[in-house]
Amino acid sequence: MCGIAGFVTVQPSDSPSVIERMTDTIRHRGPDDSGYYRDPWASLGFRRLSIIDVAGGHQPMANEDASLFIVFNGEIFNHAELRPSLVQAGHRYSNRSDTETILHSYEQYGPACLLRLRGMFAFAIWDKTARKLFCARDRLGKKPFYYYWDGRTFAFASEIKALLEHPSVSPQFEDALLPEYLAFGYVSDDRTLFRGIRKLMPGHHLTLDLSSASPQPEIRQYWDIPDPQPETRDDSSWISECRERLEQTVCMRLMSDVPLGMFLSGGLDSSAIAALMKRNFSGPVKTFAVGYREAEFSELPYARHVSQAIGTEHHEVVVGMEDFFNALPRLIWHEDEPIAWPSSVSLYFVSRLAREHVTVVLTGEGSDEMFGGYARYRFYAMNQRWLRLYRLLPGALRSAVRNHVATTPLLSSTLRRKLQHTFVGRGEDLESLYLDNFYSAFSAAQQHALFKRLPTTSPYAGFRKYWDSKPHLSALPRLLFADQKTYLVELLMKQDQMSMATSVESRVPFLDHEFVEFSTRVPQHMKLRHGEGKYIVKKAIEGIVPHEIIYRKKMGFPTPLRQWLRDPRAGSLFQIMRAKDGLLASYIDPAALDKLLHLQVSGREDATDRVWRLLTLQLWGDMFLTGKREARWEGIMAASHPIV
Repeated sequence: MCGIAGFVTVQPSDSPSVIERMTDTIRHRGPDDSGYYRDPWASLGFRRLSIIDVAGGHQPMANEDASLFIVFNGEIFNHAELRPSLVQAGHRYSNRSDTETILHSYEQYGPACLLRLRGMFAFAIWDKTARKLFCARDRLGKKPFYYYWDGRTFAFASEIKALLEHPSVSPQFEDALLPEYLAFGYVSDDRTLFRGIRKLMPGHHLTLDLSSASPQPEIRQYWDIPDPQPETRDDSSWISECRERLEQTVCMRLMSDVPLGMFLSGGLDSSAIAALMKRNFSGPVKTFAVGYREAEFSELPYARHVSQAIGTEHHEVVVGMEDFFNALPRLIWHEDEPIAWPSSVSLYFVSRLAREHVTVVLTGEGSDEMFGGYARYRFYAMNQRWLRLYRLLPGALRSAVRNHVATTPLLSSTLRRKLQHTFVGRGEDLESLYLDNFYSAFSAAQQHALFKRLPTTSPYAGFRKYWDSKPHLSALPRLLFADQKTYLVELLMKQDQMSMATSVESRVPFLDHEFVEFSTRVPQHMKLRHGEGKYIVKKAIEGIVPHEIIYRKKMGFPTPLRQWLRDPRAGSLFQIMRAKDGLLASYIDPAALDKLLHLQVSGREDATDRVWRLLTLQLWGDMFLTGKREARWEGIMAASHPIV
């Protein structure tokens, strides 16, 4: 795992310091080594975190005749299997790194080499003779790849902040994306909140031929999540195959020349990976967990229980309110865009703990999006079932009931809130019944109530693009596909940026692309059964993970954010949000913001997600746009302010 950066230009240039600045900005991704390649047309930079072939593997790496140069971030887990056929074809190796296998595979097969690679990757290959750049990103988006193109200069990097070091790139807010950001906390297409900076989407490659008369990046998709292809088999054969495949993908990710460990939350997925890792790893397995001082939000006892049951060397870190918020500005800088979920901060702290002991960790991301683990899937299915009967009532009557549920004082606030999550209290379309219900912090109506100036773009377009592309599928596989293409991509970005902020490589066994393809063949009743998600995974790991861990209620890595935002110490956070020279001031109605904060503090309404979206957007503006980075860098809770 490393950091890559580079740029190519239509006209020859000589700017050696630019690539050094770009690469130095992401030093945290690779503190062990650095390297550069320059010619009149191209500059490539590299920061290395040494994992495989520690002594060799220096980048940028050249092929035999030095006509091709590569910078690569990631791991190719089947590189040793690919090597013999490449040697037989006449390619000469100079080291045993997986990087050289990519380079020779590209020489041998061109872009089709991507279909042979099994792992996580983002890389760029410069053909200096043809003046052609080839870039690629792995199938699921485990490794990031950002780029900028203005018709003259094409720049790329593992992180946006490296692009901002190029003189052609300036940070500007892409406010057309504001509605989607407010709703979901992230952007689901190839754009970013920085105008002109895009991300190469998962499963895509990009080619730029500078020798053509009018060069333009050519982007093509080389892989996609396949449609479900259910097979008629008995349950036991599905469970057996799931266990076998999961063990295989875990074993594959134990490849390392440096110490490795496991992030252990005490939930189903991380416990399964840890148990399989323990069974297949010859050395001691180190596990790492994070929790909070507020015990009701901490999963540390569960992680401890799993560690004792399977026999790992366990380590823990506890995060408090001041730790959390004082780290937040720096972590927004690391993530490049506003942090979508508070759990990102906790992930940073457990990564920092892990770095004291190991360089590589395995994680449990991805299982929920493949096997229906989130409660929203079963609640949406339940709402859909009852809605079919409810629609027998006249539309006017259903509308009247919905309005009554929202306003009547005859119901307690708790009952009213619960009813508003059901078909009785919501609209009947996907946006209301699923997205606003379980996903969005800000509905479209809430956005317009708070913002005095708001782009007219739909917050739902990104998700609907993927949902609408699969009309032939039933609801569950459509939801899983849309989540895999949107929500999961953002989760993986969080995983990468927070772990790499501490120079730790994270590997995601559940998202081996062959295991993902297997998941699409698994029938729905093996995913969601009797309201229970991930049924097949639970059955597959019975006997190796404690039964009470497998079937305990899912907590979902909660954060005591709601309580913290009612704490008197949160006053300094609210002052930051109200700043007249901040990013929010140009868009938001100050009186409406004050009202929102008062509702949160008073407990009259749970506006935690909305306050979080606004706070992180304001801090992102401070870190990248308004020149307040130094003022925020050491923390945002030093000053004492009244809470309202």
